[in-house]
Amino acid sequence: MIQGFKDFILRGNVIDLAVAVVIGAAFSKIIDVIVAALINPLIAMFFNADSLDTALQLQVPTLLGGTSTFAFGAILGAVINFLAVALIVYLVFVMPMNKFKERQAAKAGVSEEEAELTEQQLLVQIRDLLEKQQIK
Repeated sequence: MIQGFKDFILRGNVIDLAVAVVIGAAFSKIIDVIVAALINPLIAMFFNADSLDTALQLQVPTLLGGTSTFAFGAILGAVINFLAVALIVYLVFVMPMNKFKERQAAKAGVSEEEAELTEQQLLVQIRDLLEKQQIK
């Protein structure tokens, strides 16, 4: 049981996942600041950003005599914030990393098709090459 746990913990993908969680938490603080300091003021140029939570509300009477509030402005604000965060993550992290990978692959002389092969596809190619060598 201990050996199985040790093997599980020392697997590369578990370590990678742990690193991703820690880095993600650190980047989330950066992204929150960028959204609060840059994106929200840009939105405020067109809308009153502080009032999105209270804007576009629909009050509906309930069966028990009270009212129920549908806050469509809060939903719109959450969608805008999500899209802003997704755009920042793409522009700051994903796009530069993809460009970096393309440059590294070009330096190594690896074609784009070869760089995108999955592990399973590579194993199939290795198996096929070994079978050809054994036939000769």
